[in-house]
Amino acid sequence: MILRWDRHRRLRAVAIQSDEGGRLLAGMSEEERLASWHLAGADGSVVSAGAAAAPLARLLPGGRPLAALFDAFPGATERAYRWVAAHRATLGRVFSR
Repeated sequence: MILRWDRHRRLRAVAIQSDEGGRLLAGMSEEERLASWHLAGADGSVVSAGAAAAPLARLLPGGRPLAALFDAFPGATERAYRWVAAHRATLGRVFSR
C-alpha cells in the first residue's frame, strides 16, 4: 500500500536479509534488523519502527500532515506500530481483499 502511495517513486523496498539490506543496515545486529522495519536515508541514516513513521510520511505525496501527527505523538506512534506489527498476519488478510 505504501509503495502504491509513493507516486514519485522515492521509496524502494529492500529485503532485510538481502545483500543490499545487509549493507544498508550494516551497523545493526541481525536480531535488530529482523525485529522491525527500517527506513534508510540516502545519507546513510537509519530509523526504525514507530520512529520511522514521520520520516516515511514526509516522503509521500500529501504525507506532511500525517508526519506532523506522528512527530507530535511519538509514544502513541510507537505503540500503534507495535500493535500493527503484532497483528500483521490478520491485517494482511483483511487488507489484501
